[in-house]
Amino acid sequence: MRRDIVLCGTGGQGTVLASRLLATAAMRKCLPVKTAETIGMAQRGGSVLSHVRVGEGVASPLVGSGRADVILAFEPAEAARQLRLLKLGGAVVVSNRPVVPVSAVTGGPAYDLDAVMGYLRGAVSNLTVVDADAAARELGSAKVLNVLLLGAATRTGALGFTVDEVRAAVHDVVPERFLALNDRALDYAKEEPCR
Repeated sequence: MRRDIVLCGTGGQGTVLASRLLATAAMRKCLPVKTAETIGMAQRGGSVLSHVRVGEGVASPLVGSGRADVILAFEPAEAARQLRLLKLGGAVVVSNRPVVPVSAVTGGPAYDLDAVMGYLRGAVSNLTVVDADAAARELGSAKVLNVLLLGAATRTGALGFTVDEVRAAVHDVVPERFLALNDRALDYAKEEPCR
């Protein structure tokens, strides 16, 4: 198996943990894996970008332009910003919940979610949109967006891991008191269709 995976979002959404879960799933299968994160001002709601490269012959942890098999986007505008990394025919799994930047509420350009989603639908042929707000209501927490997106992405086949392989990684990494919630988030996409 060989996969180049990009995860993008904003600080506090669990992007780095999701990349760690993917790396753990790869290591459990004895697959070579390299990861890298760019977090910058992530602690203040800034952009977070994680690269996960799985398989033989991976020399660098960074996914080059036009090389990503899949982008997991925790925020729509971050998905649009990172599309240059997606290979032709690659998949995007994106949350439809925006994280409006401070500049948009303090007089800067407005955040137009409809325009961003329209752009993604026009630019990506293999797009899965996850209704993050509906999932948060159903699950009782918005804090498992990362595992929710991993579940949705796993079901597209784009990640190259099964749900059980991702679940095993979750059980290796996540504290026991959060496992039931994370299991429900991982299974959510099979019960609730994504758009």
